[in-house]
Amino acid sequence: MINSNLKDWLAYLEKLHPSSIDMGLERIQQVAVKLKLTRPAPLVITVTGTNGKGSTCAFITKLLANQGLKVGLYTSPHLLHYQERIVINGQEVTESALCNAFDIIEKSRGDISLTYFEFGTLATLMLFQQVNLDAAILEVGLGGRLDAVNIVDADIAVVTSIGIDHQEWLGNTRDSVAIEKSGIFRQGHPAVCGDNNPPSALIGQALQKQTPLLIRDKDFKFTINNQCWQWQGHDKQGHLLELKNIPLLSLPLANAATALQVYALLGLPWQPCKLINSLQRATVTGRLEHHTIDFKGKKVHLLLDVGHNPHAANFLAQYLTDHPIKGRRYAVFSLLADKDLNGVITPLLAVIDNWAVAPLTTPRSNSATTLAGYLLNKQQQVTTCNSIATALTLQTEKATADDEILVFGSFYVVADALLWLKNFD
Repeated sequence: MINSNLKDWLAYLEKLHPSSIDMGLERIQQVAVKLKLTRPAPLVITVTGTNGKGSTCAFITKLLANQGLKVGLYTSPHLLHYQERIVINGQEVTESALCNAFDIIEKSRGDISLTYFEFGTLATLMLFQQVNLDAAILEVGLGGRLDAVNIVDADIAVVTSIGIDHQEWLGNTRDSVAIEKSGIFRQGHPAVCGDNNPPSALIGQALQKQTPLLIRDKDFKFTINNQCWQWQGHDKQGHLLELKNIPLLSLPLANAATALQVYALLGLPWQPCKLINSLQRATVTGRLEHHTIDFKGKKVHLLLDVGHNPHAANFLAQYLTDHPIKGRRYAVFSLLADKDLNGVITPLLAVIDNWAVAPLTTPRSNSATTLAGYLLNKQQQVTTCNSIATALTLQTEKATADDEILVFGSFYVVADALLWLKNFD
């Protein structure tokens, strides 16, 4: 594999381990210790949660970078290309740097089998360590306790939200999910919870691990007033901090508030103008992402969102309710077969007028027939298509300048939409 390009490496990694997900830290820990990759930066912030990880990571990254810190950000999955997962000082790593890291890991792992995600996590830690970061922000891929990033001790652990998802690995109660996510807690190091009603299991785990836990609406909060919002929270010594007259954001305010509480614990300068500027500059590809295109002489508006579980669907439904439009809302939708179809669709039935459904480019996808059948049973207007691109073209043909096309249900849906949108650049 020494001279392989990134495409070849990724194809190799997909076949390296018998299963794509194999929860546990023993294998990756052995290789990380061998390569001395357990401390990628002096400050490590690990972020887990059912929803909101991406935007919370984006807010934290901007807050730290605006103070002149050199920040590495690791997220997953990617939408269009793998390098999106590893960003240093706002720049994606290069293919050659990734391939070099993969080569070193491959030569060092011996007969230890690693999953695709474990291999990528090790490469990330190596690339971060090579550039002398001030801070590393690590997004958990799945759960927390047994996720690959948990080989690194977090200085601050973040739990954005706790809902039911990935039941085969995390259990089917909020308490079981909370226990898995609290696995990133470390004794004596603070944790910040953006869920304002966390399960008792999360609080119990914090007490057991002697992890100081700050909870939204208890230890920090935000309030909305007209076109602005305010934040209150505490620094590491427990002193009250405030940030006032923050313009409303397109990304969830609960996640911005959580990021501010993380920042408040770091003892960095509290400069209102700089903090507000940081929050306003945070973006996440595929999360409440607006596009306007010129389609056959008419303006068409699209809203892309990667939400794929009930928690995300409820947030999206509320967002659409709070942002009414003059015309109709058309949907382009698909969902993986292991997701909660009823839980995702039900909150949005009242705010969508017409649906186009299509299969995803993965064996894990629901069929268009299954999706359409469910929607027809709910008395919805729905058309089946053979691809997301076809569905987009269909809905765009129908839409007027007063309408909006909502594209959602999966990272796969948004990725296909972004490729389709390149036709209108």
